[in-house]
Amino acid sequence: MLSAKTLKTAFWTIGVALVLAGSWAWIDRFVNADKNANYGSVVPWGLWVSVYIYFIGLSAGSFLVSSLVYVFRIQRFEPIGRLALYSAVVTLLLALLSISADLGHPFRAWHVFVYPNFRSPMAWMIWLYSAYFALLMLELWFVLRHDLVRASKGPGWKAKIYRVLVFGSRDESPETLASDRQIVRVLATIGVPLAIMFHGGVGALFGVVSARPAWHGGLFPILFLVSALASGGALLVLVSAVFQEGLRKNRDTVLALGSLVLVLLAIDLLLEISEILVGFYGNEPARVSNLRLIYGGPYWWVFWIWQLGLGTIVPIAILLLPQTKKNPAAVALACGMITVGFLALRLNIVIPGLADEQLAGLTEAISSDRVSTDYVPSVMEFLFSAGIVGIGLLLFGLGEWLLPRGQETSNEEVSHVSA
Repeated sequence: MLSAKTLKTAFWTIGVALVLAGSWAWIDRFVNADKNANYGSVVPWGLWVSVYIYFIGLSAGSFLVSSLVYVFRIQRFEPIGRLALYSAVVTLLLALLSISADLGHPFRAWHVFVYPNFRSPMAWMIWLYSAYFALLMLELWFVLRHDLVRASKGPGWKAKIYRVLVFGSRDESPETLASDRQIVRVLATIGVPLAIMFHGGVGALFGVVSARPAWHGGLFPILFLVSALASGGALLVLVSAVFQEGLRKNRDTVLALGSLVLVLLAIDLLLEISEILVGFYGNEPARVSNLRLIYGGPYWWVFWIWQLGLGTIVPIAILLLPQTKKNPAAVALACGMITVGFLALRLNIVIPGLADEQLAGLTEAISSDRVSTDYVPSVMEFLFSAGIVGIGLLLFGLGEWLLPRGQETSNEEVSHVSA
């Protein structure tokens, strides 16, 4: 079995390598704008939008899992409470970095606040993002405040940083700790509907586009929420295994969360099958054309091999087989595959949904690389996204190294409650 030190070293090594690889793409994007990106007039959204909704799902899912601890007080998941909040912050930042690459003028985002359009789903989404980010940071601060105060009384440069973060407070009283916990519960309770609204809003942003039959429908917001929970829970299993000794000390938490992820993945799969069957049975030409593009077109391997095979069937088998479902390393591996598999789901939502001619013969009438339904991300797009993933890995490593640890709680002190 790999040691925690080996896993952490791998995280840091891969993170640094990806950031270095992505640095060239970031410079290219800044200097040449979207000149070296392969999206165009027919497929205006590509890899970066897919990565964006992928990370947004991980953030919303991680936060909603944290609510099991801070709202519903399910003690079985208590060891991953603060990790879930931190994961929500990190993945939200990665999502914003991803979408900033796709936007032509990201620094004009403030226009949404100064010149509001209350009928725009995208405007509502941005407002909800802002409220969600502020709530995340505030809740994480109150979760960590007591430990930050305790650690700030020690020597060294870390203690100085902690003193700044708690504004010089030295109050460790039980009354203040109880007050902090009550505030956290209130914030987490507010955050549950907020997370549902903002990620459901992302699904609604696609679902209201009646010109795209592949997206248009009332089930899209629900699909986005369920996939967020499944992918966010799977990410937490993987991160806990690496940074919380989840393969040994917190193995029970990893196994319990793995079982929860299995249920959520099954529900997500059921909803997807429903969408497929209804789409084919309805026999609407545009919808059927899109489904055939996903399952039999140039992107077939993204669905059959990546999403369904490696991201669904193999992990489900691992989480069900008696020989592996009680092995935390196997559960972490399965959840890692699920986490990566959901990126394929996001790709299958965005790209095939656009890669259909809205006007028959358009791509033949205009001779231009930008007017084509054949979209494959460029090297620059791949490296840009890889660099963002690298930033995420390094942020997880920095959080584990810099943030104070909570007081250890023995297994005997924690009353495990079934989820």
